[in-house]
Amino acid sequence: MSSILTNGSAMAALSTLRSISASLDDTQSRISSGLRVGGAADNAAYWSIATTMRSDNASLSSVQDALGLGAAKVDTAYSGMNAAIEVVKEIKAKLTAATEDGVDKTKIQEEISQLQDQLGSIAEAASFSGENWLQAKLTGGLASDTDKGVVASFVRDSSGAVSVKKVDYTLSASNVLFDTNGNTGILDQTTNIAGDGVVVNVNDGGVTTSHNLKSYTTAQVSAAVTGAGGAFDAGGDIAWTVAGDGAGAGVGYVKIGDDTWVAATEQDAAANATQEVFATDATNFEWQINTADVAASTAMSVSAFTIDNTTTATELSGLLSMVDTALKSMTSAASQLGSLNSRIGIQEEFISNLTDSIDKGIGRLVDADLNEESTRLKALQTQQQLAIQSLSIANSSSQNVLSLFR
Repeated sequence: MSSILTNGSAMAALSTLRSISASLDDTQSRISSGLRVGGAADNAAYWSIATTMRSDNASLSSVQDALGLGAAKVDTAYSGMNAAIEVVKEIKAKLTAATEDGVDKTKIQEEISQLQDQLGSIAEAASFSGENWLQAKLTGGLASDTDKGVVASFVRDSSGAVSVKKVDYTLSASNVLFDTNGNTGILDQTTNIAGDGVVVNVNDGGVTTSHNLKSYTTAQVSAAVTGAGGAFDAGGDIAWTVAGDGAGAGVGYVKIGDDTWVAATEQDAAANATQEVFATDATNFEWQINTADVAASTAMSVSAFTIDNTTTATELSGLLSMVDTALKSMTSAASQLGSLNSRIGIQEEFISNLTDSIDKGIGRLVDADLNEESTRLKALQTQQQLAIQSLSIANSSSQNVLSLFR
């Protein structure tokens, strides 16, 4: 049936052309944007996942920046600690040289003073972005003064909750060189350095402890004993001011080295306490070191001690021990910083790889396959041309009705 009011063929051709044009628009949009899922209308589930993961990737990018900042802080502290270690090694060498007989210790102290000033300069300069991990307020400080850390990761768990993880680093007396509000840092904490005393290890009940005791020369002991009416044997190891009387009340001295004596107390062998016995006299009385006879000592620190030509060998030995202890602590602290630096480097690489993996995952969900889309575009363009031609033919069929009225 032919009709000039209703052209079914043209309507069918027009509907086909509209469908092809819509598909062509979608394909051109995918090609121009590169996305198969460009909005929620394309695929709500994939679009939601991709949007969330893009947001997480942006957070991971910030974590990378924070890791870079943290690495700079750790590098600064590590460099400062290594520089300080070299200075303390030099101080130790100077003290060793000062133990040689005839050396002018005053001149050596001039060099040590310059090295001590350098330690302060290093600790003060080892600051990055206002953070200094070599000097801190340890005494009377707040948690914010000592609790440091580096942002390490952004985490989304299975329930969708998000959190930021950090690598913690706590400033303490074991890794800080100077306490800005006290003297608990590695270099400013004080140690009692024995003067004219002698350090003696005493075993008491199976536990050995060190005691800084007054030391006496043979001449001093001889004078004290004979002055109190006692007999002094220059070749013996025991001397007392009151002869042993069986009552355990004798007070005297025992010899622990060449020309070195310390105060001792006489004890009845039958009633002997647990303390180590250093000598036994002819009357079978035992002599124990009097650990209460403490020698005078001076509180010193690595950053502030001084020596001169009156400094004794005992004091130099104590100073060397103090410096060596500080050096061990600094070496341990440098190892901590080095380990932390290594961990940050590993984390930086992991975050970079993780970001790439998430980008790939998002791409698999929403990216368009341009090979496929280009092929589809060619086919749709051909279909569009055919649909246009079909519509043209359908529209021209109504013209044929005129021939019926000629």
